[in-house]
Amino acid sequence: MDNRNFTLLTDFYEITMMQGYFKNHASNCVVFDLFYRQNPDDGAYAVCAGLAQVIDYVKSLHFDYEDIDYLRGLGVFDEDFLDYLASFHFTGDIYAIPEGTVVFPREPLLKVVAPILEAQLVETALLNLINHQSLIATKASRVCYAAKGGGVMEFGLRRAQGPDAGTFGARAAVIGGCIGTSNVICAKEYDVPALGTHAHSWIMSYGDELTAFRKYAELYPNNTTLLVDTYDTLRSGVPNAIRVFEELSEQNRMPKKYGIRLDSGDLAYLSKKARKMLDDAGFPDAEICASSDLDEYLIDSLLSQGACIDSWGVGTNLITSKNTPAFGGVYKLAAVEIDGEMIPKIKLSENPAKITNPGNKTVYRIYDKESGKIRADYITLADETFDESEDLLLFDPNATWKKTRLEGGTYTMKEILVPIFKNGQCVYDSPSVMEIQKHCKEQLETMWEESRRLVNPQEVFVDLSDKLYEMKKELLNEVGR
Repeated sequence: MDNRNFTLLTDFYEITMMQGYFKNHASNCVVFDLFYRQNPDDGAYAVCAGLAQVIDYVKSLHFDYEDIDYLRGLGVFDEDFLDYLASFHFTGDIYAIPEGTVVFPREPLLKVVAPILEAQLVETALLNLINHQSLIATKASRVCYAAKGGGVMEFGLRRAQGPDAGTFGARAAVIGGCIGTSNVICAKEYDVPALGTHAHSWIMSYGDELTAFRKYAELYPNNTTLLVDTYDTLRSGVPNAIRVFEELSEQNRMPKKYGIRLDSGDLAYLSKKARKMLDDAGFPDAEICASSDLDEYLIDSLLSQGACIDSWGVGTNLITSKNTPAFGGVYKLAAVEIDGEMIPKIKLSENPAKITNPGNKTVYRIYDKESGKIRADYITLADETFDESEDLLLFDPNATWKKTRLEGGTYTMKEILVPIFKNGQCVYDSPSVMEIQKHCKEQLETMWEESRRLVNPQEVFVDLSDKLYEMKKELLNEVGR
């Protein structure tokens, strides 16, 4: 991100629309919401990520000489508009939910309040950055949940859809809970643990497996994890690993961390057999790591079968979010300033899920005061205020007869959409990736277990305030008339 100008990381129609606004002297301030409609993998939540890259993008937003020359050469844009682009910079406001926060469908993850030309240009890049990393962070949180405390290493770089996807994806995976990544440039750029063992080629490059294990143990005496399935896991790999561990023990050179890795075969069966062999040999603290096309469902299944696996290496299915390869975030106009007043706008559709929520909004998270768990999220107009000592009536905006009354004093509310840019200036300091990971872990602990389960989880409700609901209903009725 530091060495490239991403201003043209946009769809062509964003720039043609900008010229249309420019020619029609449309300088209106507008509100755009970035949100998604459905949780990945049929889950009950997502984890938002990518905000740090959004900040970098907006800070460096400008058209350089080469950009202007390229656009001029297309024969589509007039010189007065190109002159405007030459001095372009972002002057608006951006609000966002901090990275690592648990989020739910239909609520704004990010809100842009800016002149319409500026708000239109940033649409594509914001979606690209938020959609991808939120998808991978969500997948990682599910994988780590399935691992039940066992460490998960992200190592999907070689299967990712390109260098950026591999690097930003690894960043997002760590936010979602992975203990580290095999991706060295990600580890360097974002100061996260670089992790890995060795490949089958290390074993095959030596005359025999035992020699390969010995050489590796000599090189890495503080972290000796041996890949045992190159030839025969139980008849060769594990016995040779045990022999090396015995030699190290006799020489008083036992590593601080040591163990084996399984990368093929029936991982449940092999791990149980290997665990017994290691224990019988006097190495109960030897860790067993497993890889081989894992995802949350397979990890959950293996543990339910009694697999003796301490840590996991997850690659392809994590870095590509193979079951759900797209997040589905959208960016929709919610209000337009006319004569100093924000006029709410609504998009209609024959599909009720695609009808937008109008107006300039914010999001409150409502917690149960006693347990600290999430009761619901509450989308409201930006200028609304609430008193936690008063009763609060929540209702499903699509099935209004479904209601819940929260008694005053039994709940707390926290606004989770926070200022990022004000008048074009960044007012937010991005935490480190490991700090965001800690925040994510704390966020996930505020969810009820019923909403975290992998299959058929309980929905977390996202409700509208009375004022917002009435505004939406009035706009729908106006269109109907």
